[in-house]
Amino acid sequence: MSSSAGWLSRSGHIRDTRLVMVGAFLGAFLLLMLSAFTSVLAGGPLGSNREKVNAAYQAVAGECLNWERKDLSDAQKVDCGAAHRFEVTGTADITGAYPKEAPFPNAEAWEKIAAEHCSQTTATYMSGKLDPEGKYGVSTLNPDEKRWSDGYRQLRCGLQVTAPSGAALPSFGSAKTQDQSNVYDPAVCLALAENNTVGDPVDCAQPHAFEIIGVVQHPEGEFLATEKQDAVMSEKCAAIANDYTGGADLKAKNLLVTWDTRSEKSWAVGSRKANCKIGAVPQGNNLVAWTGSVRNPNGAPLTTANPPQTTSVKPQDEPTGAPLHSESGKPPSESGKPSDSGKPDKPSSSAPTTTSENR
Repeated sequence: MSSSAGWLSRSGHIRDTRLVMVGAFLGAFLLLMLSAFTSVLAGGPLGSNREKVNAAYQAVAGECLNWERKDLSDAQKVDCGAAHRFEVTGTADITGAYPKEAPFPNAEAWEKIAAEHCSQTTATYMSGKLDPEGKYGVSTLNPDEKRWSDGYRQLRCGLQVTAPSGAALPSFGSAKTQDQSNVYDPAVCLALAENNTVGDPVDCAQPHAFEIIGVVQHPEGEFLATEKQDAVMSEKCAAIANDYTGGADLKAKNLLVTWDTRSEKSWAVGSRKANCKIGAVPQGNNLVAWTGSVRNPNGAPLTTANPPQTTSVKPQDEPTGAPLHSESGKPPSESGKPSDSGKPDKPSSSAPTTTSENR
């Protein structure tokens, strides 16, 4: 009996445990159903109008963002060492100047907003060492029209590596630690834009103003006057051109070697790099477009800081603001004029004159 009683007791305990487990399962199931029902009422995952949280409207200073879609709907926070299009330098609330009834700003108004609310924020983020003529442009991530109509007025201030059109190019590393010199990697070709300005990167098979052939690093020290920079660049760019082209006869192709120089403002914040490039012989003060590449296909592999931007880029779309350069307040396209970009009337006096062809 004692053994039977003992068995019945254990059996009864087992049955009780099963009942408890069933009860717990039913309770959890009912709680889950209630949660799902509440979520639907609140416009949750099963709702048709629930909006995903967009990283572009949540990022804070020091974070980097990347996206592909022009509406930023796929914006994601990424490590700043990886390719990104925007580095957040701070936030700005413009509710005071733009109450809920204010109309959605046009492109010109966004530029003004960026200048007024983000230039100083970004300069502070960079500890005052932002190159006004460098590769980074001050920009904003703006609310779209729907958020604007709902009264959202917070901006993300930030920095972008920008093409002359204002389009965002891939950036690598935090702007705080990167060289800000406005240079491109070798083998990048730059379009000839309107008003005799240098445009965005394009495929070298397309008409372009310049082909970048190398980068010269000026040493630390006091600012070199433009004439002294020209002397250094003339010699070094001639040697770079000879290696890059395999000794091609540029004169026979109606091409010449030219270069960029750095301003004293850029020099002061550490921008000491300048591009060597090849362009067509200008007509007076006007740049001339040409096609093809003069790179020696049998030459040594190129040394690049980042993956070269060799394909055409598209103009930047809203809702990001038009990038501008701090201090000058001018968009990057203003820095692409021949007078600021390695004057094409200064060919290298020692440019290669050999007759070997680069096919």
